[in-house]
Amino acid sequence: MKVRVLGSAAGGGFPQWNCRCPVCALAWNGDPRVTPRTQSSVAISADGDHWFLLNASPDLKQQILANPPVQPRGQGRHSPIAGAVMTNADVDHVGGLLSLRERQRLVLYGTERVLATLAANPIFTVLDESMVERRSMTLDQPTALQLPGGHPSGLTIEAFAVPGKQALWLEDQPGSREDTIGLLLRDTDGAMLAYVPACAAITEAVRRRVAGAALLLFDGTLWRDDEMIASGVGSKTGARMGHVSIGGDNGALAGWQGADVGRKIFIHINNTNPVLIDGSPERNAVIAAGWGIAEDGQEFTL
Repeated sequence: MKVRVLGSAAGGGFPQWNCRCPVCALAWNGDPRVTPRTQSSVAISADGDHWFLLNASPDLKQQILANPPVQPRGQGRHSPIAGAVMTNADVDHVGGLLSLRERQRLVLYGTERVLATLAANPIFTVLDESMVERRSMTLDQPTALQLPGGHPSGLTIEAFAVPGKQALWLEDQPGSREDTIGLLLRDTDGAMLAYVPACAAITEAVRRRVAGAALLLFDGTLWRDDEMIASGVGSKTGARMGHVSIGGDNGALAGWQGADVGRKIFIHINNTNPVLIDGSPERNAVIAAGWGIAEDGQEFTL
């Protein structure tokens, strides 16, 4: 299985277009210790020819331009992108679907909750249902990912609930177990990717679900719970936004200690997070704990 990080930042990217928090200021000033990042999205493939997006970032066109494996080939209309899998209905996860409207055959996977949300918003009718097939994922049930036309992709997906909350623009609606999910992706050789770009707490149930993963891509939004407030750019804590912090006694570094997973990488990193700075104490702590920080364009082979 090939796993390619198209975007590694949280909503707004890094630097965020309207932000000069201490970390963003380094990027705007050209400091070599920080690297710009687009909004979180991953592409996976069993054969290197057909790719599925895990979430579709609003930066998708920029990500395609930067990543040759997902660029069109041959004559006329073509894309190696065979489909997309949604983990929730956050704007920074579904916005890129609007860039896939050019009558390209695709398969769109999501929970009933996410698919119903998209169906209720008329702007997503630009994804012509005669070209973009919707397929529902049932929590805790493995599903074979299929290429357009029903051909096998060589990948199996399993969605599972993780602690979280509904998307910001849906907070006036009742919550559901399907609001925040993680994904387990397996190929025919049994290699497994665990993708959890949003998670509010690392419970024993979450640890059990990802056990045995060769690669874990996990929520690295904030270093500390009050980071947005301390940076002077927001009023919400990480807990209020549905994200567990990396640091602290109840954070991800502590919560994943001793877990039965292979390589561990933080993804979906907010522009205020000091782990974005090479050589910072926070980055050094992450590395010392055996974790990595995702970068746009990284590719892993499992």
